[in-house]
Amino acid sequence: MTPRERLRQALNWLNLSTPLGLAVAAGTGCRTGPGPHGLVLAHGYRLTLPKAAAFTIGNVVLFRPAAAALAGNPGLLAHEARHSTQYAACLGLPFLPLYGLAALWSLWRTGDPASRNIFERRAGLSAGGYIERPLRGRIR
Repeated sequence: MTPRERLRQALNWLNLSTPLGLAVAAGTGCRTGPGPHGLVLAHGYRLTLPKAAAFTIGNVVLFRPAAAALAGNPGLLAHEARHSTQYAACLGLPFLPLYGLAALWSLWRTGDPASRNIFERRAGLSAGGYIERPLRGRIR
């Protein structure tokens, strides 16, 4: 792990986002194990929200059962690592409502929660498996 990854890991423990991610993983019956970049990979997430095949809480990346093969995708893991850094930069749990607002903004502007979501754009839309949707016409 790089010094930056160690710092991110420590910040996400202190800001409680990684403990929350581990609690969600345990509470939903996921199997966890170490991953690259100081991430923890959690397999077997089955709840309906969020709809993504993989998503991050702190340094924990949760994968749906059908998305287990994505854990070997270096582009996706780098995308999720950038989300982990966003948790550290947003001081942890405030990232969740900020992300929600960004997803609503994107949904309103494009009909898609990721296309204009600043957090997804900065993490790399295509690396996260997203397609950029065009802006909707002028909203009256």
